[in-house]
Amino acid sequence: MDNTIATIPSNETLKCVMVIDQNLSLGLKVNTAGVLAMSIGKKDASIIGPDIVDGSGETHMIINIPLPILSTDADVINGIREKALKLGSLFVVDFTETAHREVYYEDYTEKLAVTPSEDLKYLGVALYGPKKLVNKLVGNLPLLR
Repeated sequence: MDNTIATIPSNETLKCVMVIDQNLSLGLKVNTAGVLAMSIGKKDASIIGPDIVDGSGETHMIINIPLPILSTDADVINGIREKALKLGSLFVVDFTETAHREVYYEDYTEKLAVTPSEDLKYLGVALYGPKKLVNKLVGNLPLLR
């Protein structure tokens, strides 16, 4: 499946959300959000707004759309991920327990290569695409607290 931003119609209002396992420790929640955010930013740099210069001449940068971070349990995250991938018009980034456990990227890629997706535990997922589709999948979830 082609899971790219280019498949999203240009006239759609876009939305980006993260859904993170509510049962993780605070540190793992923050780490999961960071990994998901960097992955989304790499895939579509247009989500990062232009540099902004403040009154002192210092430069700042921030994403140019809201980014709600929601929470639920791992089973629901898995279901959201599966449904989002089937829709085909959302960009989906996930973060697995396998990624969290492995210290080295090479070890992670080796383990992932032999593990079917249905055997992975998803700690978080980010969705980016048409607002209506994103809301349909996660509109009932609470904000991460």
